[in-house]
Amino acid sequence: MSGKKTPLPVLENVEIVDAGSEGNAVARKEGLVVFVPYVVPGDVVDIQVTKKKRSFCEGRAIRFHHYSDKRAQPFCTHFGTCGGCKWQHLRYEDQLFYKQKQVTDNLVRIGKVEQSAVLPILPSPLEQYYRNKLEYTFSNHRWLTRDDPPGEVPGYAMNALGFHIPRLYDKILDIQNCYLQPHPSNAIRLFFKKYALEQNLSFYDVRKWTGLLRNLIVRNSTTGDLMVIMIFREAQMDVIAPMLKSLISAFPQITSVFYVINAKKNDTIHDLPIHHFFGEPFITERIPPFKPGYPSIGFRIGPVSFFQTNSLQAVALYQTTAGLADFRGHETVYDLYTGTGAIANYIAPYVKNVIGIESVVSAIDDARMNANRNGFTNTRFFSGETEKILTPEFILENGKPDVIITDPPRAGMHEKVIQAMLSAAPEKIVYVSCNPATQARDIALMTIQYDVVKCQPVDMFPQTQHVENIALLQRTG
Repeated sequence: MSGKKTPLPVLENVEIVDAGSEGNAVARKEGLVVFVPYVVPGDVVDIQVTKKKRSFCEGRAIRFHHYSDKRAQPFCTHFGTCGGCKWQHLRYEDQLFYKQKQVTDNLVRIGKVEQSAVLPILPSPLEQYYRNKLEYTFSNHRWLTRDDPPGEVPGYAMNALGFHIPRLYDKILDIQNCYLQPHPSNAIRLFFKKYALEQNLSFYDVRKWTGLLRNLIVRNSTTGDLMVIMIFREAQMDVIAPMLKSLISAFPQITSVFYVINAKKNDTIHDLPIHHFFGEPFITERIPPFKPGYPSIGFRIGPVSFFQTNSLQAVALYQTTAGLADFRGHETVYDLYTGTGAIANYIAPYVKNVIGIESVVSAIDDARMNANRNGFTNTRFFSGETEKILTPEFILENGKPDVIITDPPRAGMHEKVIQAMLSAAPEKIVYVSCNPATQARDIALMTIQYDVVKCQPVDMFPQTQHVENIALLQRTG
């Protein structure tokens, strides 16, 4: 005889006390930490527990007794359904406070860093429309909202062009207006959907791997360039060419158009041919110099190139990185996880040599191209996994680093990389991170030889819980 599951409790009159990970807020009740979405510190709510573990539980607010003065009115009609912008109901000044707290708590608790080393966070100049890249997905499995009328929905009305519903691979929220990317991003998306419906084109079915239209990518730059990449499942040029020509006619400000044929079962396109259809083969971004009298640095960005998605804050990120390193002109610098070489090329005018290491071959190609375009002769880029390349032999051949800059993925650095850095013993390490927890973990392993002098949080992604942090480590003794 199977036993019945114990009903999960309702926690009453609980005050939300903190902002936590993954965009959730934090409460504490009866010895448990409770993670709750779409509430803010200062709210007092009843919480329906949805998942319970030994030391924490998850839940949702089912009744509000008091609304916090930290609340802001969400500006997007998709708030609460779309997986992005989870903090838009929190005032921006309070977003900055909790991002600063997130960085400080991790560095102090895990990295044993002095709290006084953490500088005030650098806010984003734009709180909306700050992204230079968005990717949308076509789907014939639209997520139904409360606004949909009851009853069966006609097949054509199930088509959507928008974002994935969190944790549901096969459901797409049809987006009417997104506040992340400036005009004409929304208009381009709506154009493609209207055109597809009028021409009776098939939207992708991820369950059956059928349908012509798969993805749309829009990229822009502060120089005014605008790139569109359309991804199709099949090379139906009698359909593709008229669609793209209609796009170019409707949006004369577009400077680059590409298309990709992706018959795979995943959405990645880095391993596929990228077909140039119209205009320039790249867009251009320019970053102003760190010191007066130096030229700005130009970056050519291709359809699959990585570049910081908040262009204005990329300036703050690169200038802060160079400022913390305090280059004097004689340095040999290693830039680990260099990506497309953005930081390496940005600092090239201020140092003797820059050595960039990156595992993605196409990224290294972009790094070399941008170095050549800017006329740099003091940069070298190597393709491969950092933990395999950064050996004593490599350092002997390329010169001992005076400064190491490292900007790893969210998972942080491989322990072999940390050991290689400690063996190389540069005077300074500048650690750029999008995950303060793994950054603090790595810093803790380096404190046997290094002191953390300064940390500079940077808000790259307003309306979200994400935060970047740049840490300066100085060799002891």
